[in-house]
Amino acid sequence: MIFKEDRYLEKIPFVSLEKAQEIAKDYPTPFYLYDEKGIIENVEALKEAFSWNKGFKVYFAVKATPNPFIVKLLHEHGCGCDCSSKTELMIAKSLGITGDEIMFSSNDTPTDEYEYCDSLGGIINLDDITQIAKVHKALGRLPKKMFCRYNPGGVFNISNDIMDTPADAKYGMTTEQIYEAYRILKDLGVEEFGIHAFLASNTVTNDYYPKLAKILFKLIVNIKERTGITIKYVNLSGGIGIPYYPYQDPNDINEISERVKRAYDSILVENGITDVAICTELGRYMLGPYGALITKAINEKHTHKEYIGVDACAVNLMRPAMYGAYHHITVLGKEDEIAVHKYDITGSLCENNDKFAIDRVMPKIDMGDLLFIHDAGAHGFSMGYNYNGKLKSAEILLKEDGSYQLIRRAETPKDYFATFDCFDFYDELIKE
Repeated sequence: MIFKEDRYLEKIPFVSLEKAQEIAKDYPTPFYLYDEKGIIENVEALKEAFSWNKGFKVYFAVKATPNPFIVKLLHEHGCGCDCSSKTELMIAKSLGITGDEIMFSSNDTPTDEYEYCDSLGGIINLDDITQIAKVHKALGRLPKKMFCRYNPGGVFNISNDIMDTPADAKYGMTTEQIYEAYRILKDLGVEEFGIHAFLASNTVTNDYYPKLAKILFKLIVNIKERTGITIKYVNLSGGIGIPYYPYQDPNDINEISERVKRAYDSILVENGITDVAICTELGRYMLGPYGALITKAINEKHTHKEYIGVDACAVNLMRPAMYGAYHHITVLGKEDEIAVHKYDITGSLCENNDKFAIDRVMPKIDMGDLLFIHDAGAHGFSMGYNYNGKLKSAEILLKEDGSYQLIRRAETPKDYFATFDCFDFYDELIKE
């Protein structure tokens, strides 16, 4: 049970029981639901917070929620695409998003993906110094604008729960490699330079961006002194997290931005570097709280523990099974009831870690109740898979006016068997 100051803490769903039931009549559970109003308000607040930087640009990390409807919605509000694969680049292209609206941040990258990004005019963010020759050979030249990804090594002490030891991370170049990379890029015709670093993930603190900014701003000063190259763009990456637990306070984007500005003024401006554009590639911060997995209680089991079985499983949301991630769960319609029952909330996979909650104290759950699994809007559907032959769920957009739209249908057995269409038994498989 989660308490603060002797009070049970609950999160507030962005949909009512009545609306969820209405949607479930058209699109059976489980399904993902996204809050259009919350998404728009959040991205506008982010842009306003950094409006002091005239070149500020938001790139949405497509990997977090790779749905064209979501990407289009964000693009309509000024966001570009941070892509990490060819298929994510294809989503951008399908929406008419090209050129500097694309940041291609990948690693261990196949050559054809560099070529595809270049065909769209996207910005290539190099993960390693060895990739310079690879890109040059593939394209016969280098683009006029390129970014490099930096990894200072060591331990990045910050409050987060996923990644904070850059020395163990496979991403980015060392300090000496960064200097050499920019020299090579300049010699090969690159004219505009950007720098990027991603040193921590899911930080629930206002310290991450300011600390990262100081590291990158100081490096920019050193790069200019050592190579004569002026870095014109700084990608602060993602990493700003969300409060998965109800007792956590959310990040204050205005305070974060103000502290980044102080570092900008004291490090860059003081050293005569006055025109550096800042960009971000946030995913979780932009979508996490504005998406939920809606699932129905369908079984109960009373053995050594009390179990509630739902019609979703780790196929639909694997974060809890993968690394014990916490997702708050609301029993819709019972928000005001006393939480006195302890449950494991489980899916139906043949794996014991297929649990959305363990020993969670909640209101009494009855069969047919709808459960709202919070903060699933990023790295939720996108991490899904088909173990046990389970099928991925639908995605639905709850619009500002209260209407709703199917933005990805649920998978069918025909989808699951589609890659067998080269075999004689395909027609038999899809008869059902």
